[in-house]
Amino acid sequence: MARIAGVDIPKNKRGVISLTYIYGIGKSNARKILETAGVDPDLKVDEWDDQQVTKIRNVINDEFKVEGSLRSEVQMNIKRLMDIGCYRGIRHRIGLPLRGQKTKNNARTRKGKKKTVANKKKATK
Repeated sequence: MARIAGVDIPKNKRGVISLTYIYGIGKSNARKILETAGVDPDLKVDEWDDQQVTKIRNVINDEFKVEGSLRSEVQMNIKRLMDIGCYRGIRHRIGLPLRGQKTKNNARTRKGKKKTVANKKKATK
């Protein structure tokens, strides 16, 4: 396994696909990285030599924010929204969807497991 940006990327997959295992790198960025480093995108990771791995590492370190630093930046952005009390920050704070989705029936991912509320009992005469 090659270790890039603190992540063990799978060696039995193509380079473009394996680079997507790094947080912050998708398919298009993976293609750009391999093109800049001069590595064939169809080569599998175990076919890379040390020089190619070093070039890829350098490209990622110079041009992209990945893994820990990216995660902390995202968390700081969410914390900032919560601190200023904007609509999105309030929705983050109370655990509801942020982008206009309806919450009457769905939104179980954000709201969590169902909490059943019992009906009121009818008064007997």
